[in-house]
Amino acid sequence: MSFRNWVLAGAAATAIAGLSQTAVAAGAGKAKFGTWGYDATAMDPSVKPGDDFFKYVNGGWDKRTQIAPDRTTAGVAVILTDEAEQQVRDIVEGLARTPGKAGAGGQRVGDLYAAWMDEKGIEARGTAPLKPYLAKIAAAKTRADVAKLFAETGYTSPVDLDIGPGLADPTHYQAQLGQGGLGMPNRDYYLRAGAKYDGFRKAYRDYVIKVQTLAGIPNPAAKAAAIIALETRIAKAHWAPERTRDIEQINNPMSVAKLTALAPQFPWAAMLAHAGLGAPKIVLVVEPSEVKDAGALFAATPLAVWKDYLAYHFIRAHASYLPKAFDDANFEFFSHTLRDVPQQRERWKRGVQLVNRSLGEEVGRIYVAEHFPPEAERQTAELIDNLRGAYADRFAKAEWMDEPTRKAALVKLGTFDPRLGHPKTYIDYSSLRIDRNDLLGDAVRAEQFQWKLQLSRYPHPVDRGLWEMVPQEVNAYYNPQTNQITFPAAILQPPYFDAGADPAANYGGEGAVIGHEMGHGFDDEGRHFDETGKVRDWWTADAAKAFGARAAVLGAQFDAYEPVPGVHINGKLTMGENLGDLGGIEAAYAAWRRYVAKHGEPAVINGLTGDQRFFIAYAQSWQDKVREGALRQQLLTNPHSPAEYRVNGIVRNVDAWYAAFDVKPGDKLYLPPEKRVHVW
Repeated sequence: MSFRNWVLAGAAATAIAGLSQTAVAAGAGKAKFGTWGYDATAMDPSVKPGDDFFKYVNGGWDKRTQIAPDRTTAGVAVILTDEAEQQVRDIVEGLARTPGKAGAGGQRVGDLYAAWMDEKGIEARGTAPLKPYLAKIAAAKTRADVAKLFAETGYTSPVDLDIGPGLADPTHYQAQLGQGGLGMPNRDYYLRAGAKYDGFRKAYRDYVIKVQTLAGIPNPAAKAAAIIALETRIAKAHWAPERTRDIEQINNPMSVAKLTALAPQFPWAAMLAHAGLGAPKIVLVVEPSEVKDAGALFAATPLAVWKDYLAYHFIRAHASYLPKAFDDANFEFFSHTLRDVPQQRERWKRGVQLVNRSLGEEVGRIYVAEHFPPEAERQTAELIDNLRGAYADRFAKAEWMDEPTRKAALVKLGTFDPRLGHPKTYIDYSSLRIDRNDLLGDAVRAEQFQWKLQLSRYPHPVDRGLWEMVPQEVNAYYNPQTNQITFPAAILQPPYFDAGADPAANYGGEGAVIGHEMGHGFDDEGRHFDETGKVRDWWTADAAKAFGARAAVLGAQFDAYEPVPGVHINGKLTMGENLGDLGGIEAAYAAWRRYVAKHGEPAVINGLTGDQRFFIAYAQSWQDKVREGALRQQLLTNPHSPAEYRVNGIVRNVDAWYAAFDVKPGDKLYLPPEKRVHVW
C-alpha cells in the first residue's frame, strides 16, 4: 500500500519557478543578481531572442555550468535547494548532538538523523532488520493472507489504497483506490520498444537478482524472471499517464458491492478493514479497468510468485535503510542507469531528505523560526492581490468566454485561498517512535505514522489547514479540491525572492509563478472543479468548446518538440502545466502593466526596457540543464515540460514578447498572430 492523493497527484506542483518581491522601486535596494535582478553574464548575446529566447537569456550560463556529479540538474532552483538543505543540515546535526535542545520533537529529529548517519551500526546489523518483515510474507498461506499484505503499510500492491477529499463531496475524506505495483518508473519502461528500453529492462533484471542475492533469497534469477513477467502484465493494464489527468474518467465512486463485482478476486471487505478503513460506503476507483485486470492477474498468478514479488518490493522500497551494498545497488539502477547520475549524493544530504520526508513539519517549525522573515509573507501577499486583479481583468475581456462562464470564473477567482510560508498548525509527531539503533524500523514506523494520520482524518471533514509540502521545500502548488495556492518558505527568499530587485524582474519571476498556480484553477483539469472544490461542470458547452480548441492548438505545439531523440513532449500529459505557464505569464504581464500605469513607465536599465526585463526575468527563472536519462524519465512520467520549452514554447504565444524584442517573420520562434494561443 502506498500513499498519495490521487486527485492532487494529477493537479498541481510548479516544479520550481522563480520568485521575487513586488512593489519595490528600481534601485531601492541591492539586487542579489546583477544591477536589477539578473546576472548579465548568463546571457548569450550572439543568439537572437526570436530564434531561441532560452539560450539568449541563459546561454552563457549553460556553457559554463556543469551539473554536479550527484545531481540530475543544475540551475537557480538547485542553488536555493542546496541552501535550504544546508540550513536543515545545521538544524538536524545540532539536534543529533544535543537531542533535547528543541524538546521531544527535536529529539525525534536528531535521533532519526543519527540513525541514518550510523553507517557502522547499519553494517553490523546486516540483513537482520529485514527478517521480521520477510517472515510476515513467508507466513502467508492463502491468497487472502497476501491480499491483506497488499492493504498493509510498507508492502507493495498492484492496487493502491489511499485517503483523500472526495470528488463529489470535497469537504469530507474518502477512501480511494488506484493502480500501482511497478518497480520501474512507469509502464513505458516495460512496454516501449527499442535498444534503450531493452537495456533498461536487462539492467532491471540484474538489479532484482542482486537485491535478492544480497538478502539471501534462494533462486534469485528464476524469481526475478517471474517477478518482472508479473510486473510487465501489471504495466500492460496501467493507464497511460495522460489518461489519469482526465477528471471525468477517474471519477468512479463505487460501493464495496460494486467494487467486488468489478474485481471479485480480491477480498475487498477484509482488505479495507485490515487497512483500518472499516466498511466504507463509497470507494473512489480511479482506474477501474486496471483494478479489474489486477483482480484477474491476482487469481491467475501462483501464490508463490506473489510472495516473491512482495519480498522483493519490500527490500527495494527500503534498500536505502539497509547495508551499503543494498543502497549502492539501488543507486546504480534507479539513479545511474535510469537517470544518468554518475555519483551517489553525500550521506548527510540524503539524511536531510529522509528527515524532511518523515518529520517534515517538525523540522519545518524550526526552519521557519530561523529563516523566514514575516516581511516576505507580506510582500508576496501584495503581489497575489495584483495577480488576482489582473486575472479578473482578463476574464472580463476574454471574447471567447460567455457571460455565465465568466461570472462563475470570477466567483472562483474571488475564493482563492493563498497560503504562504508555513502551516498555522504543525503536525503532532509525538506518537512516532524513533530508535537510533533501528533505521529500517524507523522508516517503517514513519510510513505507518503517515497512514495512521490519514486514518485519523477519515471520514471526517477535510482539514483546510493541512499542507502537501513542507516549509523547507523549494516548490509551490495548487490544490483544486480546496482552491488553495501554497508557497513554502524556502521558495520565498533569494535567489527567487529578492527585496532589492527591479519590479519588472519581480513580476516576470514571482508574478509568473503565482499566476501559474492561480491559472491551475482554470486549466483543463482545474476547470472541472467549482469554487468549493466539487467536481461540477460550471462551463457552458460553448465556452468549453472554445477553451478546448485553444488548448488543442497548444497541445499540438508541444507534441512537436523532441527534447530527446525518439521521445517527444506529450502535449496531453503536460497540458495543464503548459496552460498554467501561458496563463501565468500573460496574467503576470497584465499585472506588470497595471503597476506601470500606476507608477509610470520604468527607466531603461543596461539598455533594457522594463518589458524586456520582465521577459528576461521569466526566462531566468527557468535556468536549468538536465541529464538525458533524467530528461527521458521526465518526458515519460512528468506533467511538466522541460524548462527550455517552458520558455520558448510559451513566449512565442505572447504578443507582448514579440513587441518587446522586435521578433519578426523569419525568426525561428515566430508564429503568425493567428497561430498564437491566448488562453485569457
